[in-house]
Amino acid sequence: MLDEAKRRRKAAKLISVLTHFLGREDLGGLTVADVGCSAGFIADELAGAGASHVIGTDIDVPGLRAAHDRFGTRVTFVCADGERMPFEDSSIDVLVFNHIYEHVVDPDAVVAELHRVLSPTGAAYLGLGNVYGVMEPHYRLPFLSYLPYGLADRYVRLTGRADHYHERFRSRRGLLRMLGGFTVWDYTYSMLAEPERFAGDRDVPGPVAALPMPVLRALQPIIPTFLWVATKHGQPPAGPALKEPPRRA
Repeated sequence: MLDEAKRRRKAAKLISVLTHFLGREDLGGLTVADVGCSAGFIADELAGAGASHVIGTDIDVPGLRAAHDRFGTRVTFVCADGERMPFEDSSIDVLVFNHIYEHVVDPDAVVAELHRVLSPTGAAYLGLGNVYGVMEPHYRLPFLSYLPYGLADRYVRLTGRADHYHERFRSRRGLLRMLGGFTVWDYTYSMLAEPERFAGDRDVPGPVAALPMPVLRALQPIIPTFLWVATKHGQPPAGPALKEPPRRA
């Protein structure tokens, strides 16, 4: 979370997905909220992409203070629980919810809040880890997220990575149930087909990028991360044609 270069690369990826979905050059004139903003690097990039108002929310008070000290001239940072966000109904044009759900106590309640605050024409970028991703992303331990919680605790202790395993991932089916109030567009394979188009060329290993699309789709059950855009409407992406168009999830 504190690797600035990596966080800014992630920001470039999610901004490219959002601008494609919205059919825009940038985020000019939009109100954007980064939920779980941490040190504020992504929020700063969202402001740099032209958003008229960027709000970063988190419960990490020291992190928010540091983010405000560095980026507070163009980003508003707010200490807020994702289950009770301080926004009016339908007031946010763009939401960013990037690799957060596995860390919160009640992700369904947070997603309900995302639905409440998103505008009718807005879009939410969702970076969502898969419980069946082979390499667990936080501890870099294979099959960690497959295990029952008690065994996962023992695994991280035996390897010296942590005392407990707190993250709670879901499967693709579970994530779609969680997002049942939204229409969801899957950009995962669009990014894999054109990683340079979506600033993901450093995230997709060469051997993976070389795989034919039918093979990549066959690997869907174990793909580590889903890149989705969720809306409260059913309109398709407004951007130009892609090699692998986003599909309804």
